[in-house]
Amino acid sequence: QLQLVESGGGLVQPGGSLRLSCAASGFTLDYYTIGWFRQAPGKEREGVSCISSRTGNTKYADSVKGRFTISRDNAKNTVYLQMNSLKPKDTAAYYCAATSSTPWYGTLSAVVYNYWGQGTQVTVSS
Repeated sequence: QLQLVESGGGLVQPGGSLRLSCAASGFTLDYYTIGWFRQAPGKEREGVSCISSRTGNTKYADSVKGRFTISRDNAKNTVYLQMNSLKPKDTAAYYCAATSSTPWYGTLSAVVYNYWGQGTQVTVSS
């Protein structure tokens, strides 16, 4: 059974950091482009970052550039999202997803992602 499990969310003060993890079971992550998405209450889902399978090319939403870093550890079958300088507007449920498409460049378009985790909540508040 193919499964993605996110972890690492929580409550953090503005300016703080969190590292989210996306662990895969039932398949090998390095054959897939992995994306991180988020959705706040009443808002549309937003593509945050992705890392491509073949080249490791990364993409970031403008709203997180310079603050978030995506990386993958193929030995651990895990992708990470390091989030620094967090802001209240980063508050959302964060999801990781996997797709076999766009292996060279990746994409922040959610429609091509086939497998999704259950999400982890990130709350940035003082």
